[in-house]
Amino acid sequence: MSQSRKGSLIEALINVAIGFSINFVANLIILPAVGLKGLTLENNFYIGCAFTVVSVTRTYVIRRWFNSIIERTARRLSR
Repeated sequence: MSQSRKGSLIEALINVAIGFSINFVANLIILPAVGLKGLTLENNFYIGCAFTVVSVTRTYVIRRWFNSIIERTARRLSR
């Protein structure tokens, strides 16, 4: 059974929400440690948002791509 587009999007959003939370805290620790001092929480939040948009798009596209491969393979095998 294939995953719907809505299901793919929900999975991608949940995955990225968890990742955003982890990375937001990691950025607060890592960025100053590598010399990027002076970033505010707001800066960190906007950086995280930009990467989140990229991540949701990437996750959704890859999920749909794999889903189409699975569907094509299932159709070929069912013939």
